[in-house]
Amino acid sequence: MSTATEGGGRKNAVEGPAVWARDQMGALRELLGKPLTTYYLILGCSALLLALGLMMVLSASSIEALNKTGSPFSWFIKQSLSAAIGVPLMWVCSRLPHKFFRWAGYPLMALSIIALVMVLFIGASELGAQRWIYIGPFTIQPSEPAKLGLALWGADMLSRRARAGRIEWRNLLIPLMPGVAILAVMVMLGRDLGTTLVLMMIFLALLWVVGAPLKLFGGILSVAVLAALIMIKVEPYRMARISAFLDPWADAQGAGYQAVQGQIAMGSGGWFGLGLGSSRQKWSWLPHGENDFIFAILGEELGLMGTLVVVALFGLLGYAGLRVAARVKDPFVRLAAAAVVAWIAGQAIVNMGAVIGVLPITGIPLPLVSYGGSALLPTLAALGMLLSFAKQEPGAREALAARGPGPAARALSWLGLGGANRGRARR
Repeated sequence: MSTATEGGGRKNAVEGPAVWARDQMGALRELLGKPLTTYYLILGCSALLLALGLMMVLSASSIEALNKTGSPFSWFIKQSLSAAIGVPLMWVCSRLPHKFFRWAGYPLMALSIIALVMVLFIGASELGAQRWIYIGPFTIQPSEPAKLGLALWGADMLSRRARAGRIEWRNLLIPLMPGVAILAVMVMLGRDLGTTLVLMMIFLALLWVVGAPLKLFGGILSVAVLAALIMIKVEPYRMARISAFLDPWADAQGAGYQAVQGQIAMGSGGWFGLGLGSSRQKWSWLPHGENDFIFAILGEELGLMGTLVVVALFGLLGYAGLRVAARVKDPFVRLAAAAVVAWIAGQAIVNMGAVIGVLPITGIPLPLVSYGGSALLPTLAALGMLLSFAKQEPGAREALAARGPGPAARALSWLGLGGANRGRARR
């Protein structure tokens, strides 16, 4: 009897974790099967990354802002104002139909090209790149809305040529490829290799969704690599960046200075960081710690655990965007969602890869986290568009309707302004 009892105990001890694992997997499958899972993933990840970004901008920019403006809060206030504009913009975009985005791609693409041409004549040049237009106290970087414009315009160009749910890749040659080439050339003339890389990511994502053959991918990648090599060769500072990427410590006080200081910041953080606001590198050691290298300051203050949380949030955001592309049948939605994922997740990978030293420094910000309103507003608009697309998943609209009025509608009803909504609800 004792032997049998002991055998049964061992069996239960082995089966216990297995049963628990099966239960957890079943709960996860049930959660992923819910119609609003994608919607809340996009909303939650976006909100957390934006909140974390505001917190890190305040910490990373305080010393530099104090030295340049006399107030440690000046850049944080600017970023907060951008967020105050961007969050309502995201909410508005989340309530717009996809037909609006199909139309919006054309004027946005045209305005982006015009603004990029203006940059070449009246733009300001900093750090070897001519990207910005200064209008009074405001700074505009036209290449940022160009990313959203390309995603929308390219998606509509291809979706209009869809037949029976399939998109013929041959139709992309005219006019999509010339349009992408114009944008890329304008950005390259401004000596902005990083943004050119992101535009190519968007273009390649569109090609992937339409099922373009590998030969076409190979040809486009070959042209892109050749163009990148030419841009690197003709600009001495880019050659210095490549040398610094290969061995930053060989010129730790020169071309490799930013990379070295970023690695020092990341290494100083350890597992759990020095504590929020306790960065040592932000004391004028790490250049552009509030922008291109904010991930390094984050790693220094919040440690490896903090950086892993950021990586996980971007991973979940990318998964949610691809889930929209997979579950919604409309060709435009599939293409636009995939292009936005390639833009935001791809840019995050390039930025974080440059900070930890596995990719060359390109000077592009970390989406939602880095300082810069020109980058933040188009990103929030794109995420609002993804929220609108997520409502088109099977059962999503019914689930949202069953949820009842949201906080905004309830607030309007408290003010006596929600009569029309109540009337519709009674009908």
